[in-house]
Amino acid sequence: MKFSIFLNPQIPGSGYAAEENARAKRPIGRDTESYQRLLHEVREIAVHADQIGFDALMMTEHHFHSEGMEFSVNPLMFLTDLAARTERILLAPLGLVLPAWDPIRAAEDVALLDQFSRGRLRLGVARGYQNRWMNVLGQRWHAAAARSDGSASDTRNFDVFGEVLKIMKLAWTQETLRYRSDVLDYQVPYPYEGIEGWPAQEWTRTFGAPDEMDESGTIKAVSVCPRPYQNPHPELWQPFTISDRSVIRAAQEDIMPWMFTPNPDDHAQKAKLYQEESAKQGRHYKLGEHTGILKIVGIADTTEEAINTFGRSIPKDFAAFFGPFGYLEVLRKKEDEKHKPISPEKGDAKRMNDVEMALFGTPDDVKRGIQRMLDRMPDLEWFGLYMQGQQGVLPLDTVKRNLELFATKVAPEFR
Repeated sequence: MKFSIFLNPQIPGSGYAAEENARAKRPIGRDTESYQRLLHEVREIAVHADQIGFDALMMTEHHFHSEGMEFSVNPLMFLTDLAARTERILLAPLGLVLPAWDPIRAAEDVALLDQFSRGRLRLGVARGYQNRWMNVLGQRWHAAAARSDGSASDTRNFDVFGEVLKIMKLAWTQETLRYRSDVLDYQVPYPYEGIEGWPAQEWTRTFGAPDEMDESGTIKAVSVCPRPYQNPHPELWQPFTISDRSVIRAAQEDIMPWMFTPNPDDHAQKAKLYQEESAKQGRHYKLGEHTGILKIVGIADTTEEAINTFGRSIPKDFAAFFGPFGYLEVLRKKEDEKHKPISPEKGDAKRMNDVEMALFGTPDDVKRGIQRMLDRMPDLEWFGLYMQGQQGVLPLDTVKRNLELFATKVAPEFR
């Protein structure tokens, strides 16, 4: 098993844990001093995780978060900074929200970071679920936020995601790219018939890619440079793969799913679907292989101390911010009424621990939680520590100590 940390960067002094400060600096997302504190903390955590043996560091993509939560505006640029400060840890945007990107610019930026890090990039790709920013940045493709409800809007997002990824793969794997997309109304070159009047014809004819230009000097294709360091491209990951449709496509595209499904039985069911669909593509993974799961982890001498230390800062922010997006559903128990939404009052740290969204307790408690997953999926490949309510909320030394306890007291048993 390999181990990752999933940073959801939070500006220190934001949220309900620091409500007075957050109100005074509103909007704290535009406060430079506060943002510099975030940069310092994330850099410290990345270097520490690299040194104590974590295998990967993951970071999401979100925009317009004036409140200070999930403050990772451009994960590729952020991870480029961290690549220069670390030595061995893998770096993964989890994920790049493809319906908000131009496919060629995305392909170029990904290739650059892969080259900068000499192959330490793992590329998470996502559909985008937050309408405040997804609807703005996705407007060029008429793509709104995904709701995983099978609606026309959701299907449009699903189709755009697939088409952007297809063009990115073509840009990475072909020396020259010539493509017309009906899904995006996108042409390479533009116009598709060719670009006339290219001044440096002799230069391109002598040194450029052979198929870029025809005999008359018309540009008929483009060569997207550089190519990725890894051949043919970085391994693809996908965050929070929950719906069956997303699991099936991840298997078809050989994208490794990261799941945020608390109950080990539910996770095993999704992993089984992924395994079966992968087999149809000729990829015969063992149950749990090429898949990962995320949990909030807090380690202390006792379960009570762990909940008090790592759990007290999570519930109110989690319920207020993530609850309206439906994430309280991960706290559902069998005895809850099936058709009644989970109320914010139920989103406390004890329930998070009970349903195994979180593993709060001693090192042995956390080991037992991981083992319960391995009992159902013997070949589970990745385990990720979701750091919600830690960086930006707790003292930096407390956050780093928690990672160190996991790396020294828990991880060695499963490597």
